[in-house]
Amino acid sequence: MSEQKPTEHTDTPKTARTAPSMASMAAAIHAAPVRAPQKPARTSQISGENPGDASTAESGSKRRNAHKNSSRKNNASRSKNPQKRAHRKNHRDRPEQRPYNPLIPAEIIYPEELPVSERREDIKTAIRDHQVIIVAGETGSGKTTQLPKMCLELGLAEKGMIGHTQPRRLAARSVAERIAEELGQKIGETVGYQVRFTSEVGENSAIKLMTDGILLAEIQHDKLLRKYSTLIIDEAHERSLNIDFILGYLKRILPKRPDLKVIITSATIDPERFARHFAPSFVPGKGVVDDSLSDEERELAEQILPDDAPPIIEVSGRTYPVEIRYLPLDGDDYADEDEGDEDRDPTDGILAAVEELSKEAPGDILIFFSGEREIRDAHDALESLVAKSPRMNYEVLPLYARLSLAEQHRVFTPGSRPRIVLATNVAETSLTVPGIKYVIDTGTARISRYSARTKVQRLPIERISQASANQRSGRCGRVSDGIAIRLYSEDDFASRSEFTDPEILRTNLAAVILQMIAIGVVREPGDIARFPFVQPPASRAINDGVNLLRELGALSEKPARTDKRGKHHRAASTLTATGRAMSAFPVDPRLARMIIEGSRRDCAKEMMVLAAALTIQDPRERPAEVRGTADEMHARFTDDTSDFSSFLLLWQYINKRQAELSSSQLRKMCHREFINFLRIREWQDLFAQLREMGRTANIRVSNGRDIDASGREVEIHKSLLSGLLSHVGAKEEREKTYGKAPRGPREYLGARGTKFAIFPGSGLFKQNPDWVLSAELVETSRLWARTNAAIEPQWVEEVGGHLLKKQYSEPHWSASRGAAVAYTKGTLYGLTIYADRPVQYSRVDAAAAREIFIRSALVEGDWRTQHKFYKRNLRALAEVEELEARLRRRDLRVDDAVLFEFYNARIPEHVTDVRSFDKWWKHARLENDNLLDFNPENLINEDAADYDDSQFPRQWVQRTDGGELTLDLRYEYAPGAGLGGARTDAAKRDGVAVQVPILFLNQLTPEPFRWQIPGMRHELLTALIKSLPKAIRRNFVPAPDVARMALESLEADYSPAADELLLSFALVLRRLRGVVVEPDAFDWDSVPDHLKFTFQVRDARNKILGESKDIRELQQKLHAQIRSALADSLGASEDTVAKMAALAGGNSAQGASSRTGSAEQGVKENSTGSGAKPGKTATQGADSQDSIRETTGLTDFPGEEIPRKVQRIIATQAVSGYPALVDEKTSVGIRIFPTEAEQVHSQRRGIIRLLQLQVPSPERYVSDHLSNKEKIVFTQNPHGSIDELIRDCTVAALDKLVPHTPVFTRSEYRDLFEHVRAELIDTVFEVTKLVAEILSEAAALRKAIKKATSLSTMHAVSDVKGQLDNLVYPGFVANTGYDQLVHLPRYLKAAQIRLTKLGPNLNRDNQLMLTVQDLEDSYDSAVKSLPAGTLIPDALARVNWMLEELRVSFFAQELGTAYTVSEKRIAKAQREALEQVKR
Repeated sequence: MSEQKPTEHTDTPKTARTAPSMASMAAAIHAAPVRAPQKPARTSQISGENPGDASTAESGSKRRNAHKNSSRKNNASRSKNPQKRAHRKNHRDRPEQRPYNPLIPAEIIYPEELPVSERREDIKTAIRDHQVIIVAGETGSGKTTQLPKMCLELGLAEKGMIGHTQPRRLAARSVAERIAEELGQKIGETVGYQVRFTSEVGENSAIKLMTDGILLAEIQHDKLLRKYSTLIIDEAHERSLNIDFILGYLKRILPKRPDLKVIITSATIDPERFARHFAPSFVPGKGVVDDSLSDEERELAEQILPDDAPPIIEVSGRTYPVEIRYLPLDGDDYADEDEGDEDRDPTDGILAAVEELSKEAPGDILIFFSGEREIRDAHDALESLVAKSPRMNYEVLPLYARLSLAEQHRVFTPGSRPRIVLATNVAETSLTVPGIKYVIDTGTARISRYSARTKVQRLPIERISQASANQRSGRCGRVSDGIAIRLYSEDDFASRSEFTDPEILRTNLAAVILQMIAIGVVREPGDIARFPFVQPPASRAINDGVNLLRELGALSEKPARTDKRGKHHRAASTLTATGRAMSAFPVDPRLARMIIEGSRRDCAKEMMVLAAALTIQDPRERPAEVRGTADEMHARFTDDTSDFSSFLLLWQYINKRQAELSSSQLRKMCHREFINFLRIREWQDLFAQLREMGRTANIRVSNGRDIDASGREVEIHKSLLSGLLSHVGAKEEREKTYGKAPRGPREYLGARGTKFAIFPGSGLFKQNPDWVLSAELVETSRLWARTNAAIEPQWVEEVGGHLLKKQYSEPHWSASRGAAVAYTKGTLYGLTIYADRPVQYSRVDAAAAREIFIRSALVEGDWRTQHKFYKRNLRALAEVEELEARLRRRDLRVDDAVLFEFYNARIPEHVTDVRSFDKWWKHARLENDNLLDFNPENLINEDAADYDDSQFPRQWVQRTDGGELTLDLRYEYAPGAGLGGARTDAAKRDGVAVQVPILFLNQLTPEPFRWQIPGMRHELLTALIKSLPKAIRRNFVPAPDVARMALESLEADYSPAADELLLSFALVLRRLRGVVVEPDAFDWDSVPDHLKFTFQVRDARNKILGESKDIRELQQKLHAQIRSALADSLGASEDTVAKMAALAGGNSAQGASSRTGSAEQGVKENSTGSGAKPGKTATQGADSQDSIRETTGLTDFPGEEIPRKVQRIIATQAVSGYPALVDEKTSVGIRIFPTEAEQVHSQRRGIIRLLQLQVPSPERYVSDHLSNKEKIVFTQNPHGSIDELIRDCTVAALDKLVPHTPVFTRSEYRDLFEHVRAELIDTVFEVTKLVAEILSEAAALRKAIKKATSLSTMHAVSDVKGQLDNLVYPGFVANTGYDQLVHLPRYLKAAQIRLTKLGPNLNRDNQLMLTVQDLEDSYDSAVKSLPAGTLIPDALARVNWMLEELRVSFFAQELGTAYTVSEKRIAKAQREALEQVKR
């Protein structure tokens, strides 16, 4: 539910929720219909002069007759002098007045018990002799009710009406009723009153009680207030905005109205200030104005009352002696202006004070608190105290604004029991609680203060002033002797300020400024500083009010100017049309602005409803004892996205029920549903008033109270936003602390760096929307936002765009937009509304946008365009940059500044982006198409024009076994890219890169490339010298000079194509210095990477497949791609071959068309057909019918012959391939391999598979004829079945029958087929016999392993088990091959012997085992290093069996080995096998 808004005295009953302000000029009630019971007055007018003497005590009848005679004479004089009458009518300060015919009572009686009655003669004399007097007296002295009667008795009513202002409507009505009662009359006769919505002023009324807002509204129509002869300003000590304005205004007009009597009444709180204010010699804000006084005399004069100050008449109140007791909490002050009451709890002190007073004579106790929360806490504590002590028969009653009227009335109705009344500072002066004998003063109050920093109205808890403390203690001396207990020390009291700051010094002045300008009191805000306020506000407060009005669009700024005559006019603010319309509404300027915006968005009616709702106190009541029930009833109106919508829902509900129920029924319904009926009536009346006033602002809405809350929801909230732009907040992200979720309400970041939280009573409290709008920000224990709505940030931009401050950052070029772009951030009073929004920078800074366009698009080349000049310029720049990379220098090309100036001098200033450029260039190129073309000669820096690029070729020529290759070179110059840590991609590419087609990768060797290009050889040789060990290196210093001499010898005596660099360089160094240098002494790895060629391998589409400094590594890594490319080339079409030729001929690099030196390469073919003899070369043409192509799914020998070698000439290079059959398990295929070794290995496997597919299977026969022993042994095979094992044995038999040199012709295959078919069965039996022996030995080994259970032998046993698993496994027969299969029984027997020797030789076994395992790990690494998809070469596979022989040598030497074996022999064999793979 939405809470009511706090006021200056937060808990004042029956006051508006908005803080009292000039907004209550609400008095503009003049423009609204009011209820007046009197009949229309007669049309006669009163004279401005009175023929009778004011000091003569005449009877009422004589005065009335004299007045009638005076009226007749004046009417006659007006008819005789029409020009004079017209002159008076048109006089700006004398508007036409209503007929005035006062009813003066015949007898005026003064109650003798009132103290003011004793001083009436002194007061009447002062009124007669002075224009202004000040009457000071405590509450109860009778000054409020008796002063108007004294004025009547003096005859002042005959000169004009006696106006009497009150700060509150209730007081105006009750005072009028009291005076009328004392005069023996009814309201509307001699005494009348006018408040908002009600006028009880009759045609004969001489005394008019009114709120100060009513008088302010009349100033708009009667500048000099001529309808009044006397003005009584009551309760001036309250120093509200209205009172201060009225006092200042009277100070200004009194010289123009010498006949006007002004009476200021005040409590005994600083009456001298009022007297000094009305002294003619005193100028507010300046002090005493007397040029004859020195500065010291003037300072002294300002401390005392001026001689011409009005008299002060003090009247004592009806008071009894009051005893003041000080009962400080813990001896310290528990609250101060900064900390408030949050650090210490005064409840214990209150309970102690109550217990102390309970021992005194019976009487009611009044306790003052700072707010409702403190009252609730104390109420619970006191109820508990009273319940525990039968002696304390007290009734505890709270008193604050949010209580229902019934609960408030209980306080003013004494009961049978003594009472403890818990009240806020509302009970200081505003209300008199009857029967109070004792007072407990906590010493604090919530005082409304405007924060100049945050621009919000705060309600901090502050120490009250001495005057307020005395007012509080005075409340207990009205009925008998009283006691006041102050919960602070006497020293604390003495240190407090003497008076409370007036409202004008602690509130926002926007409403004051708006109304003062609107009614013409001041012309513009600058004049406010010169207005005679009692205490002029600070200039900062005035500026804040002006700034708020500018935020609302009510004021416009006129800059300083000098007219034609040379007269200087200073800057000034003038009222806008919006401001003029706002001034017509007697509400807070923010609310008025919402109504104006609502009229523009077709929701003015809804906005008037909301403005009225925000002005009054919340009609929803929450009695403490049934708060939960009330909340349930009010939940029907809750909108979880907007508290404003909740008001509209309530409005619609009430109007609907009002149409259905009678007035009495509606009142009862409101009571049942916890809705305050009187506030509803006030809400409706204020809405009607606003609707009527809207007509003066040309805002007309439909009749009736029906609204469209849901259909216009967005427009309603945008209208609300227009008046609350500085009350917008964005949800602030919360960080978790120590892994815990943050506690407390979600905070919002608001304007000017403020942070606030949604008030718990709001419907949005648990919703936490991203963006929120608040009707009010009030600071109590924290800054709370009350009455909220969720909004979209786009609305803020739409409504408050004129207030957004835009910041532009990161201007940059956007190629996609074709323009310079910046990021803009829009802030509203420091709150970011949007950020990182791209905006075209030319709209912000055209010159800077043009510069960015030229630099980024034209100079730096970040532009995708088809303009021919641009492409020509890019090519010219690319040539220069390529030259720089080749020469490894960065000083050849002119810098960007030169290019910028080139474009800048030719492109007009209005060209800021691609679009404007295209438009300009479309016409400019017709006159000169080369206007923007670079001159290539001008792109080279003049200081670096003496370069020589002959040592930096664009191509590298490499001789191979197949011919001569011309490879493109790419240069990259990034010397610092690898500094400071990990090398970047640019650093890895620094140097020269050779572009190698994948097809020719296998034909290259690394040695020639070590020589590098001629231009970098000197640096390379220098680096090689520096890589030598120090003992050798010191013979070749200085290294650069030695390298230069060595280079001359190398170029003269050696050739990169034929000689190795390191060997040749070592010989040259020995020749130069006589020192022997071994080639291995050079540390090639320490040579900087940029001095080594980078090999970039590309496919036929010029895509990089691999990149490395090591060509051997690439050959292994890209083995599968090499084989695939080879197959494609040897079976390719003419077009594909042509593309390969172009790639190999030096056209692979980008921009190849611009390079020189690339030769045209053709395709040569030489085919000998398929009839070549085995071992001969068959060169296949691409168009040959017998062209070798890879195939799959063959089950018969293909053709008559498989060529041992196929060759094709591409780009002068002979490309060779080695076709062979491959095993595909269920068939065979043809693949082309890059090496003959791979061909032989694959061909043999393929022949075996083909024979297996074609020769009748002997498996059934063999299975049926196995011996019993073999059958038994075969049941223990790892294959899973005997048939699988026999099938495996069959493959091994084929392996034995097929020669190691495979057949390649059909005739050879036919002969082999016949031989195999004849010998296969016997061979299979031979294999099965061998396998039976192997399985027997394996079974024996497993038994031995199971028996070895000692922990000390665990590692050895585990090693043996691993050896067994590597020898005997599913498919081991065929995989092992017959040649090695015969050795398996010995290997298994050796393992058994090893286990028997473990006991005495365990340490030796462990050492030997570690040796074997190291060699096995090295072998495994070598196998893993093979390119993916590569078969293990026979030479490397032989190393595996050498390891088995080594085990026999180590652990069962008595069995003997098949050949001599050792650790060194194995390492050497493995090294040679890997070298063979690399070659």
